Amino acid sequence: MTSTPETPPVDEPETAVVAGNRETVSPEVGLTSEQVAGRVAAGQVNGMSTTSGRSVAQILWANVATRFNAILGTLFVVILIVGPIKDGVFGLVLVVNTTVGVVQELRSKRTLDRLAVLTAPSAHAVRNGERVELPVEEVVVDDMLELRPGDQVVADAGVEVDGGLEVDESLLTGESLAVDKQRGDTVLSGSVVVAGSAVVRVARVGEDAFAQRLQGDARRFSLVHSDLQQGINRILRLVTWVMVPVGVLFVISQVVRGDESLDDAIRGSVAGVGAMVPEGLVLLTTVAFTLAAVRLARRRVLVQELAAIEGLARVDVVCLDKTGTLTDPGIDLMDLIELSDAPAREALGTMAANDPNPNATMLAARALPSPDGWTVKHVVPFSSARKWSAVEFGEHGTWVIGAPEIVAPELAPETRDTVAQHTSVGRRVLLIARSDEPLGGET
Repeated sequence: MTSTPETPPVDEPETAVVAGNRETVSPEVGLTSEQVAGRVAAGQVNGMSTTSGRSVAQILWANVATRFNAILGTLFVVILIVGPIKDGVFGLVLVVNTTVGVVQELRSKRTLDRLAVLTAPSAHAVRNGERVELPVEEVVVDDMLELRPGDQVVADAGVEVDGGLEVDESLLTGESLAVDKQRGDTVLSGSVVVAGSAVVRVARVGEDAFAQRLQGDARRFSLVHSDLQQGINRILRLVTWVMVPVGVLFVISQVVRGDESLDDAIRGSVAGVGAMVPEGLVLLTTVAFTLAAVRLARRRVLVQELAAIEGLARVDVVCLDKTGTLTDPGIDLMDLIELSDAPAREALGTMAANDPNPNATMLAARALPSPDGWTVKHVVPFSSARKWSAVEFGEHGTWVIGAPEIVAPELAPETRDTVAQHTSVGRRVLLIARSDEPLGGET
């Protein structure tokens, strides 16, 4: 059997669970109803945060309460007072500029609000000695959770009962290899069980859990530094100081020397002062940022703030420290090379079909046929420590699958060459072998 290449492991983040003086909870009994009620009252519940860094009101205020809008808005109000309304066409620039910014940031907010590391709708817990299915939001500290292949860990927890547990932490750490977890180890919320089983005791819930903190970091809003916007703001600050005395002089000169009415003088003053505002530059900048954001969105890049595009335009090199999450973590069965006339294909297919907690290897092996008449008598599940698993089928013998150097250290030279040929290109090679001897425990 062969698979696509996988990357070496990386160090797990600091996530040690500190037990302190926590009361004793039996994995078989779990928490009682009274204990659950006490933890709910203390706020030790796995509540999920679903909001991004800024509220709708904050987004509206940040885009409306700008110096540019204050200047144009004031001039527009003056035109509304003295009329006619057609002289206030420049107000469209204010509306367009504000609308584009608000729409873009609201779109980003909706996307971030949907961002979820935890997607499991429920968890399997032990309470009052019974197995119950709970919504994720009802899990509390010290709950005993049962984990099985395919389950997502809904809160940071410590392993109490280990059944060969292996978890996929690629969503959290970028590590594409499954990580073995034994009694006393920590499992992180957001990781997914790929093999084995376990009973874990919840240690951190809600915003204290690793997945929630990770979501919070992604949603956190930080103001973007933009040289272009700062330059425009400097111009607007100068315009603000100049336009008031210039506007007054415009009105006086047109009333006193031009024999015009006060309304006409004010309209003329607005026209003159409005020409000092770089409306075209502001609108052009917004349009350019918006077009860039649209192009990035087509490539599934989220722009939280339009000004961030200016920073991206200055980037020459992007450095990534991990490739695990950029590759396909799945395993596909490419070939089965039969070294003898023993029914290895049927044996492997039956092993995979009867595995209650299949790992990625056994899931891939389910592509093979599983004939009738093969009765499973005894099973030794896979362990990364042993590097093999086995099934005893009675009259069909005992079949062992694992790393070639573990299952059969003395391989024929041509077989060793075949193994080396596949491993040299990063494929996983396993050996399945038959024995007439029954399994003796785990030997």
